[in-house]
Amino acid sequence: MNQTTPAAHFQTPVIELGVDRRAAFITRTYAHLFGAILAFAGIEIYLFSSGLAERLAASMLSVSWLWILGGFIVVGWLASRAAHTASSPGAQYAALAGYVIANAIIFVPLLYIAQTVAPGAIQSAALATLVGFGGLTLVAFVTRKDFSFLGALLKWGFIVALILIVAGVLFGFELGTFFSVAMIALAGGAVLYDTSNVLHHFPEDRHVGAALELFASIALMFWYVLRLFISRD
Repeated sequence: MNQTTPAAHFQTPVIELGVDRRAAFITRTYAHLFGAILAFAGIEIYLFSSGLAERLAASMLSVSWLWILGGFIVVGWLASRAAHTASSPGAQYAALAGYVIANAIIFVPLLYIAQTVAPGAIQSAALATLVGFGGLTLVAFVTRKDFSFLGALLKWGFIVALILIVAGVLFGFELGTFFSVAMIALAGGAVLYDTSNVLHHFPEDRHVGAALELFASIALMFWYVLRLFISRD
């Protein structure tokens, strides 16, 4: 944080800034988001081309798949918390880098299964995710509505999802297509909430944290869209 700038400046939501500063914040945020997506893709390409992905997938799939689902949701929660609490640029970059790396590892078994049993599903799921994210982002930008009211609903939704995952681990039942569809709907709500939150409540020095928040939403949506595409094959 720049000590020569009044602290209150950093608490001013970007929505209250002038057009130029607001546009600069949005540009920086989505540039970092694009960079995070490229970094995620680059890590996955390295893991699969080096053969590490196969070994990681075998190791991770030796435990219950539901533990991986639960780990994915918990990591997403931690990322969202870091996006809101990390104030220094270094802390924000560390949180973003750590989350991208964690996601790249957690996604390995899902991508490995998709590559093995449903060729083409990864590309289709990625395209569907980008279209969905783009459409919901457009809604948030065009309406300029504050979707913060979705926060409580999303929190309860993720709690219910974790309860179902834990119940699945304890009682040995699978979470099928309906669960994936419900989670895609929940992810769509998260995209609206996070995009609105970035515009209405983030100060302009938190563009890296804002990118982390949005990346978490995209990762959540991609995860369950890909699971749905796999289940159809």
